Amino acid sequence: MTASRTLTARALLLDMDSTIVNSEAVVERCWRRWAAEQGMDAEEVLKVVHGRQGWATMAALLPDRPMELNHEDNRRMLAQETADTDGVVPVPGAPAFMAALDGVPHALVTSADVPLATARMNAAGLAMPAVRITAESVSASKPDPEGFLKGAAELGFAPEDCLVFEDSEAGIRAGQAAGMRVVGVGERAAAFAPTVQVEDLTQVRVEVLPEGGVRLHFTA
Repeated sequence: MTASRTLTARALLLDMDSTIVNSEAVVERCWRRWAAEQGMDAEEVLKVVHGRQGWATMAALLPDRPMELNHEDNRRMLAQETADTDGVVPVPGAPAFMAALDGVPHALVTSADVPLATARMNAAGLAMPAVRITAESVSASKPDPEGFLKGAAELGFAPEDCLVFEDSEAGIRAGQAAGMRVVGVGERAAAFAPTVQVEDLTQVRVEVLPEGGVRLHFTA
């Protein structure tokens, strides 16, 4: 991680995939199939899939492709991913981290839709936050900040009072564009200048403050 330190916040906004839920095996299976269908190099495709909604990834990879085809493929892939939970597990430290947020204002902000988010959170054994911003909630995919701004608004806090947890370039850019501090989770996050970077959630300790909010302790 970047340094041992603490951060305080009034509310937390949590990405799902690769941040609290490890779904990388499913994501890779689905996108390798799609890449083969398109005659594309799967390794190149996998470099850009993280953090975005599927149709937005397709648009970035095939800018001249009709958008209705991207949305059609996205619907098909969401159904495939929702049905495939083989290998979906919590990120190390996620069960204790989520349990520690009981009573702390927090929201899930994910590019998944409701059925996929529900399937993966259940597969990982994690409780779904009461406030969730999913694909159905927004008109723009990360790296647009809309999702994080909506999450903050639903929780009733200003962007500067919120702390984002993210793993991907698109997600980190979205949090930064929303005017929020970002905790980068995992090795991929380190390249995108998060406020703090951790390998996983075992390096995060939650201290609930008596006046409200949390102090997060990040350890090596």
